[in-house]
Amino acid sequence: MNFAEVEGMMLRISWIGAVVAGVLGFAVTAPAWAGDIGRGDRYSGLPWATRSPVLAQHGMAATEQPLASLIAVDILKQGGSAVDAAIAANAALGLMEPVLNGIGGDCFAIVWDPKTGKLYGYNGSGYAPKGRDLARLEQEVKAAYAKAGLPQQDHIPPLGSLPVTVPGTVDAWFALHQKFGRLPMAEDLAPAIAYANNGFPVTELVAKYWKLNFAAFEKNKAMIEELDNARHTYLIDGKTPVQGEVFRNPDLANTLSEIAKGGRDAFYKGRIAHTIDAYFKRIGGDLRYADFAGYHGQWVTPQSVNYRGYDVYELPPNGQGFAVLEMLQILKGFDLRKMGIGSADALTAMLEAKRLAYEDLAKYYADPRFVKVPMQGLISAAYADRRRKSIHLGHANPAIGPGDPGLFDGDTTYFATADRDGMMVSIIQSNYRGMGSGLVADRLGFMFQDRGELFSLKPGAANVYAPGKRPFHTIIPGFVMKDGRPFLAFGLMGGDMQPQGHVQVLTNIIDFGLNVQEAGDAARWRHYGNAEPTGEPSQGIGSVEMESGFDPAVKAELARRGYAVVPGTGAFGGYEAIRYDAKNRVYWGAAEMRKDGEAIGY
Repeated sequence: MNFAEVEGMMLRISWIGAVVAGVLGFAVTAPAWAGDIGRGDRYSGLPWATRSPVLAQHGMAATEQPLASLIAVDILKQGGSAVDAAIAANAALGLMEPVLNGIGGDCFAIVWDPKTGKLYGYNGSGYAPKGRDLARLEQEVKAAYAKAGLPQQDHIPPLGSLPVTVPGTVDAWFALHQKFGRLPMAEDLAPAIAYANNGFPVTELVAKYWKLNFAAFEKNKAMIEELDNARHTYLIDGKTPVQGEVFRNPDLANTLSEIAKGGRDAFYKGRIAHTIDAYFKRIGGDLRYADFAGYHGQWVTPQSVNYRGYDVYELPPNGQGFAVLEMLQILKGFDLRKMGIGSADALTAMLEAKRLAYEDLAKYYADPRFVKVPMQGLISAAYADRRRKSIHLGHANPAIGPGDPGLFDGDTTYFATADRDGMMVSIIQSNYRGMGSGLVADRLGFMFQDRGELFSLKPGAANVYAPGKRPFHTIIPGFVMKDGRPFLAFGLMGGDMQPQGHVQVLTNIIDFGLNVQEAGDAARWRHYGNAEPTGEPSQGIGSVEMESGFDPAVKAELARRGYAVVPGTGAFGGYEAIRYDAKNRVYWGAAEMRKDGEAIGY
């Protein structure tokens, strides 16, 4: 539970106490000896940091689940590469964190290969059904809202079959493994299969998310064509598992075993694909066997900008990684270190850079196979110079909109692994909104993503829905090089929090000198209100959620400058990172203190 959630809980407890006192006619007071207690003191590093970075020489894994991190390290010790470790961890996370990811979702990765001295990127995002056009989708969207008894919206619903796109994760595993794997895929998947059969204890935050997801499914079950399979797969005696309860998923164990034996084609062309085809036909969905059989992800070239001597790399659209690069280009014109960490001026510069970049994101980011995306213009220094002129540190600009990067143009669960040879993997995988669509094919043990919700239904928009098109994507792995050597594999998950979270972590490290763990522990902000790639218009200046670690005087000054500052709800993303100290040849690992995970090295 993070500070915002604790604060909200305490407010609710205080309110309940006041009501009880009023009803009973007496004051509720605690005895003097009851006392109170908070966190202990730290004797090194920053006093508010949660812990020291994890240091190791031979290998490292940083994930949101300690068992997954341990699995990855075991794979490294068996001689596996960082890619083998990443696949093993991802398979385990899909089992242990089904509220966030799984083989029904998509996957993106950046890999540093020390043998070739190059960075490689993979876009493992799936596309929409090829047999459903925009007109048909619009009719189905209207029918779905009517069936659920909800007001009509010009937006693809988040549940049921309409937002489901072809899952790209298994394809990404095999593409990465073919190029960089050392162990057989069966060995990479064996730990997850064993845990799926024998069970694992559910962690604290995952148990909370699990309960919230199923409450949402039940509340909105009229939008989900079939929910019994999800109940069968993910409930224990009709209830979601609680913290510490052992959960098993034998159906997923069987599916992973088929993939381990039959390879990529077992998922996209074999029995699994035929089962999926039959399931969607039965419930009236549009995905078909041909959509799976014809699917392949794409090797892409990571692109970078140099930020104060550090080369920051992100993957190109259809993901949102270029928003990070555009924000950093804009921020190069401000002396953030002189302004001071957490200062009103530094926060204003970052908030305005975010608002500028996200207006461009909403207008231009889409599948480049279908539209021309002005990629080089978006991240060019000249374009940033023009956009920066819209920023006035004394007040929020009420009239921010998209720019014209075409004038400057030339011709997207996070975890990280690193091995003894210097290979580093920055990888992120997701079902998109929570557990996903609510749909689980018969006896397969995984839920389908709802990524297709991110298409626009507005004709002419860059991100408008089309058959076989990939939607705008939120998940983005990040990587940083320094003087030609790998420096940082990192990511911060959480929808549109990701680019603004990447920038906060990077400025914490590069501008303000925090170590890799402190950079993630520091209080975060999250801005809402920009135009959306799905077609929703800008909400003006919008609002800023801020964690309790920011100075109240700074929050007040931001409000004076025109921002609607609101308390944090806990939606500040999840961060993991591995930094490489090239001089001493040591990995520094960090894990998100707001989540359940751990960095482990050896």
